[in-house]
Amino acid sequence: MALRTNPTLRQLRLGAELRRMREQAGLGGSQLARALGINPAHVTQMESGRTGVSIERLRTIAALCMCVNEPLIDALAAIITDRNKGGWWEEYRGTLSSDFLEVAEIEGHTSGLSTYTMAFIPGLLQTSGYTSAVFDRALTPLPRHEVDLRTAFRIRRRELLRSGATPYSAYIHEAALRMQFSGPQVQAEQLCSLIEDSGRPKVSIRVVLFDVDTLPLNYENFTYVEGPVRELDTVQVDSAVGNVLFDAPAHIARFRAMLARLDSAALSEGDSREFIRSIKKDMESKHV
Repeated sequence: MALRTNPTLRQLRLGAELRRMREQAGLGGSQLARALGINPAHVTQMESGRTGVSIERLRTIAALCMCVNEPLIDALAAIITDRNKGGWWEEYRGTLSSDFLEVAEIEGHTSGLSTYTMAFIPGLLQTSGYTSAVFDRALTPLPRHEVDLRTAFRIRRRELLRSGATPYSAYIHEAALRMQFSGPQVQAEQLCSLIEDSGRPKVSIRVVLFDVDTLPLNYENFTYVEGPVRELDTVQVDSAVGNVLFDAPAHIARFRAMLARLDSAALSEGDSREFIRSIKKDMESKHV
């Protein structure tokens, strides 16, 4: 079987969980290979997502590693079952970088999303005008067709909210509400859209005010992605070099603690909606 050159995020996560399962059992790669009757290189390829794993082999590995977490094993089996089902984002492969596709892939398979942003409106809540303005502000100017392509892709991601199928919670710092990427009119339109989105089913938008005591957060923005089981939760962080993904239990626990702090510090949904309205009125008065 030919090795994959570009495994998907889910294929990579399956491999990572197989490695974690083996390490928790105290087995080396060579030991597991011997028990499976395969070459040690094959174990490495499975754990790096470069080669496929059958459900039968998954369950054999789980048994050899004495893993009795049936919900986790079933969730990993589900990844194997739908491994050939590409999402809408595959249409953009070859035209957009993998960072864009990875975010859409994460969103396409999640059980729920929570985001925190300090300097900008979360991508899933951005209007076309706001998104275009953000991409136009790139340090190295992008060609017009590239800005339009990225904008179209991000707006298409909003279908996740329109479907009402996936719970989504957004914690937005007051700084992001006031930050203007293309003048008060674009920002006012974005705030109006936020107010509308806050009324969508399964969407929660809450504001973190300037006067809240300093939050012990290590990141200015992050997205917490719920998996089918808690062991498959993932956190995505934007950075200057692209997406950074966290899935180690210690990291996940830390981000859960961050969300708990945000939940206690943010305004209620109703108060957040009124606060956004007040900023919108201020923006509109500046535009007059």
